[in-house]
Amino acid sequence: MIDQNERLSNEIHGKRVGVKTIRRRAMIIVTIGIVAIVTLYIFSLTVGAYHISYSEAFDQMVIILQTWGHPTDMSGKIIYNLRMPRSIAVLLVGAGLSIAGAVMQALIHNPLVDPYVTGVSSGASFGVVLMTLGGMISVGSIATMWLIPVGAILGAVGAFLLTMTVAEAAGGKAMSYVLGGTVMAAGLSAGTTLIMYFNSDKIQHITSWMFGSFAGIDWQDVYIITIPIVLIIAFVIYQARNLNVMLLGETQAQYLGMNSRTYKRNMLILVAVLTAFCVAYCGVIGFLGLIVPHLCRMVVGGDHRVLLPTSVVCGSIVLLVADIICRSNLQGELPIGAIISVVGVPFFIYLMVKEGKKYAM
Repeated sequence: MIDQNERLSNEIHGKRVGVKTIRRRAMIIVTIGIVAIVTLYIFSLTVGAYHISYSEAFDQMVIILQTWGHPTDMSGKIIYNLRMPRSIAVLLVGAGLSIAGAVMQALIHNPLVDPYVTGVSSGASFGVVLMTLGGMISVGSIATMWLIPVGAILGAVGAFLLTMTVAEAAGGKAMSYVLGGTVMAAGLSAGTTLIMYFNSDKIQHITSWMFGSFAGIDWQDVYIITIPIVLIIAFVIYQARNLNVMLLGETQAQYLGMNSRTYKRNMLILVAVLTAFCVAYCGVIGFLGLIVPHLCRMVVGGDHRVLLPTSVVCGSIVLLVADIICRSNLQGELPIGAIISVVGVPFFIYLMVKEGKKYAM
């Protein structure tokens, strides 16, 4: 009996040590990540056609803060009016797409899903194109600024509801969401292409957006997306314990007192809305929500109390680095969606080969 009690005590102590180690590791990652975000953010203000040194960017940041956004130098005006809102939007979108991917992977029990794979991003894209090129609003009008997020949200939520319907009709298996999302994305992409084809005279307004770009982001766009993205991220992090329960499966979650089916549906719709706000002004950025949560899970484990904050920080860093690379091209700005996909496609293939057998239909 003594030996058994000692063994049990050692196992419990070992689990506590493991949890402490993971939390300490996550804290280190988040702390270093925040420092990296600040450093990279200031560096991102130096990148562009108009050369600005790092020290000058730092000094201009101080002046902007002191004058409440009224710099007098050309460098300060470029930083404040063009580069600051862009970099802030990049950080917000990186955090939002990463945490959306983490939630989808937890609720669907499949590391192969993210907003892009499940058709949410394609739905948001279709909604925006339908709004702008389909004649519902005039491109360049004041209403465009406010109705673009509406189109993105309607498209994203509608697309994911259709994906859920198809997946549930196919048995509700984890891989069904991947296949349903793939079919939905293909159909929506075809619809988007047709709308663009019949509105070729307006296509220049939307082409760069379709490829993924932060070039047109201004402070008005940032004001619109900041509050919903921050609030949804905060709410999702608050739901970390419930997401841990959902990892046990819907049946087990019901035994523990959760209405798992309703909770799953509501949370998936919520992250679809989050995705819509993320892609409304910068276009489709695929695979970020697939790569970042999976890499973070490999380092800090599957506990969402540490996985979600880590994903937020790492997602912001990854997308900001990608945006800096896009702006550093001397031949012209590269589409950030393509840059992320160059890394994301091989990573997705790797996950399919490694994990695919676990998620058969």
